[in-house]
Amino acid sequence: MRINHNISAMNAYRQLTINNTNVAKSLEKLSSGLRINRAGDDAAGLAISEKMRGQIRGLDMATKNAQDGISLIQTAEGALNETHSILQRMRELAVQSASDTNTATDRAELQKEVDQLAQELARIGNTTEFNTQKLLNGTFKGTFHIGANEKQNLSLQISDMRGFALGIADDVTYTATASLTDSNTTQDIADGTYTVKKNESTGNYELIDSNGLAVATSTDGKVYTAATGDDQYTFNDAVTSGTVVIDYANKKATGTARVTNIGIEAGTYTYDSTSKELKDASGQVVATSTDGQTFTDAAGNDLFTLGAAVTADTTFEVKGINISSQDAANNAITTINNAIETVSAERAKLGAYQNRLEHTINNLGTASENLSAAESRIRDVDMAKEMMEFTKNSILTQSAQAMLAQANQIPQGVLQLLR
Repeated sequence: MRINHNISAMNAYRQLTINNTNVAKSLEKLSSGLRINRAGDDAAGLAISEKMRGQIRGLDMATKNAQDGISLIQTAEGALNETHSILQRMRELAVQSASDTNTATDRAELQKEVDQLAQELARIGNTTEFNTQKLLNGTFKGTFHIGANEKQNLSLQISDMRGFALGIADDVTYTATASLTDSNTTQDIADGTYTVKKNESTGNYELIDSNGLAVATSTDGKVYTAATGDDQYTFNDAVTSGTVVIDYANKKATGTARVTNIGIEAGTYTYDSTSKELKDASGQVVATSTDGQTFTDAAGNDLFTLGAAVTADTTFEVKGINISSQDAANNAITTINNAIETVSAERAKLGAYQNRLEHTINNLGTASENLSAAESRIRDVDMAKEMMEFTKNSILTQSAQAMLAQANQIPQGVLQLLR
């Protein structure tokens, strides 16, 4: 009999330690609900689980991205709904103006509403935003990340839906001054206000007096020559509508000149000759001009170019599509029809993208659910099974404690040999 090494006690103690460790692990799993609490629990399983977790969280965020994309599309489409309403009203006004039951005064009133509607088209296009991003001014080109991994994207570009792009903005007009050429120094056209009118039979523009007589004619709207005499008034840009005021004493005439619009929206703009800036009615800078002749926006696009530079502060106006005459209104109907079709096509495109994203969301949800189930089988603990293990280990621990106590009694048998 040996007392220096109680092998039985050592064995019982070792088993007790193992059982205590197993009980502690079972308690940890039962309290956390996880089968893998540290890499040592299942090294391979942990690696697989973390990869799956990355995919699951990516899928969930992609779902949110798709939902945000739908919100963006709905914002743009909602604004285009109002754009459609405006275009329908403009078409209605054009149809009304195309009938000669209306006088020139009637058409002028109809034109006023068209002008305001054109400005509203510009305002909607310039101010419709989602998360501070402009949607309808032609600058939005976005990418929606709708997957858990790299390059799983959907791109969307929204066309310019403002008045100019739709063909609803008219030419640029401003008050121009004409210089007088008179070789015989005899006044051939009396001072006064004359109406500018196009002679449909000749194609020339005429200055009509209060008696309905033409006092001057022009082939291009720039140079008006007296019907009797040699007086000539020369504008830098064509004056083809409105009125012309003759001031012979100061050797000039004033009229509303027209310049081809190549990019500016309907509205009233003021050019500051000191700062070289063109500002809209709200004071926002929409263009600059270093020479007072060519006006360019912030992106470097030319908006319009005058026949000659202006050297003083000048007001420019861009009206809506012209319905001031029967021919103009008749042509406007077709132009507005085309604009309506353009907006309809853009709305249809946005609706198709929205439906696609809704299917994307459903697919992402299904993928996330199934991947979560797979990750759960790896990472989560089976509570019933683990409770069974805990009960077993608890019983073994108690048994090991009892056996350790018995093993500690064995060396006491040596005392019988000492009696």
